[in-house]
Amino acid sequence: MIRLSSEKQFAQGGNRFCFVDPEHQDRCIKVRRPEFTLEDLRKKKGFPYTFLPLSFIDESYKENKILQACEKILGDDLYIAVSRNYGFVDTDMGPGLCSELIRNDDGRISLSVLEYAWNFGKTKSLLQAFEQFASDWPRLMVPTRNLLPHNIVAQCDVNNEVMRLVVIDGFGYSGLIPFAWLPKFYKIQRAQKKVARLNKTLDELLDIKNSGGKTNMFWQQKHDGLPVKKSDNS
Repeated sequence: MIRLSSEKQFAQGGNRFCFVDPEHQDRCIKVRRPEFTLEDLRKKKGFPYTFLPLSFIDESYKENKILQACEKILGDDLYIAVSRNYGFVDTDMGPGLCSELIRNDDGRISLSVLEYAWNFGKTKSLLQAFEQFASDWPRLMVPTRNLLPHNIVAQCDVNNEVMRLVVIDGFGYSGLIPFAWLPKFYKIQRAQKKVARLNKTLDELLDIKNSGGKTNMFWQQKHDGLPVKKSDNS
């Protein structure tokens, strides 16, 4: 049993908290926020979810299932642009989905693309990393919802130059036809459109900043930015 209730989460999403694994500093554990039960979420979604198993709306369950399936097809190539998945672990806050915690070369937890772009703009290294991501992502054909900039992190070197972009959240597919049944050309086309939309979203974000506007800051990480702690298990 991993104890997380006494730890401080470094980030949070709409339904989950993100913790550094106390036993492995290079791993992240996502657990459901206690105020958002699956039963309540199913009621909120309404028909037809009220008649479906809770697993249909469990983000962690769906994420684990998708990444396991993708790894069987792609092997380690999947982790060129996706954080490594380690499956479920038992915690004192319920089942936690354990994944690779993306850190910069100096040990700090990598910022989301949204937070990096907001702080530093579209740097040359970010543009280069984005170009590589735009080339890699369509051929991986990983089922995701829209590619949102707070679900992708910018892994940097010691000089804060972006080395690569890594998708850490937002996995799933809501189409009527199972994703595996879709033709290859359609999957690639969908992925290309999502990459283009991601680029447009970043431009819109920077337009807001440059005009002196503000945006919702829920995506800002709440970690202290300190390097990885030494651990016998890390």
